[in-house]
Amino acid sequence: MRTSNDPDGPNVVTRPGRRSAPLSWPVVIFWLVGITAALAVTGVVLSRETRLAPFLVFLPTLIAGRGTVRQTAVAAAWTTLVIIGALLRSPVETGAAYVSVIAFAVILSGLSLAQAVQRVRREGEIVRLRSAAAALQRQILHPFPLVTDELVVHGLYEPVEEDNQVGGDVYEVVATPFGSRVFIADVQGKGLPAISAAFAVLNSFREAALTEPTLTAVVNALENSVLRHNSFAVHAGEHERFVTALVLNVGSGTKVQAIDCGHVPPFLLDGERPGRVSLGEASVPLGLASLDPEPRTVRSFELPQGATLLLCTDGVTEARSPSGDFFPLEERLVSLGDVPPDDVARTLRNELQQHTRGRLTDDTALLVLRRKPVLPTQSAPGD
Repeated sequence: MRTSNDPDGPNVVTRPGRRSAPLSWPVVIFWLVGITAALAVTGVVLSRETRLAPFLVFLPTLIAGRGTVRQTAVAAAWTTLVIIGALLRSPVETGAAYVSVIAFAVILSGLSLAQAVQRVRREGEIVRLRSAAAALQRQILHPFPLVTDELVVHGLYEPVEEDNQVGGDVYEVVATPFGSRVFIADVQGKGLPAISAAFAVLNSFREAALTEPTLTAVVNALENSVLRHNSFAVHAGEHERFVTALVLNVGSGTKVQAIDCGHVPPFLLDGERPGRVSLGEASVPLGLASLDPEPRTVRSFELPQGATLLLCTDGVTEARSPSGDFFPLEERLVSLGDVPPDDVARTLRNELQQHTRGRLTDDTALLVLRRKPVLPTQSAPGD
């Protein structure tokens, strides 16, 4: 199998983990001065300057939610000084009340600083986690396009960016003596444990695809891989996981063999009626074979020369709009018929962004398989 080294076509369309956008200093100063001035004017109008001044103690808490530690410290110092100045200008009736107001301001300012420190540290950990996950994905998943004797495969993988929700979507295309074998999977759950399970089953597929003569034997190897990983996970105090997967074998003929282990079925983009490929009832996900007495069944469908097939994870089919509507993938397939295969993934990603208003909540993995047309055999000179 050959892969592209084109920097504009990486397999992982990922961005670094991101911190929440910090407040700018002009915004912080506007809040401090603006709210202080508003309370001062209100106090003058109501003749209650001293009674309104303690409301400023909540300013550092507001800044701590989005600002830096330094901005929170400035807000805390500003608030404390303004309250002390207000009390000196218009003293309260008793010294105990004076001390109580100052003590409350200092304590709340300290808690705000602690909140800011904890938030910044947590966001830094999330950034490091996402950077490590993205680095692992870049090293283990091959870049597009993936090329075999039978297929040219374009696509993308874009992990979700929110918090620490790194996912376990993986894919692979392997050229084997038995044809081109294609694998796309989604591990239950999120985080580094999910990535660990995904890489375990991915490596198992790479080995089994090259050595096992039948697709059933490949999937059995994947099942055993998930069971072994779950066994190690239990000993390490982690949760067992299952894996939804779709495994294909594309030979030189027009027939494609497929085993669907609880995954999103493939979609045909060509023809008058593009849409979902019928594979019958899906088998149970990998890791759950003991729950189903029926063995996994190999299904077959036609993929003519030059036809295009779309594989994806549920991050595509279950993407929701702000109103809660699912992404209408099957409706969009009609408009994708005229899109070049190398642009299908990019087009769908843009449509997903529009549908969700840029708020994707799950990993997005897409494979666009184009079966190579059979070239006419050239006759030797003099024949």
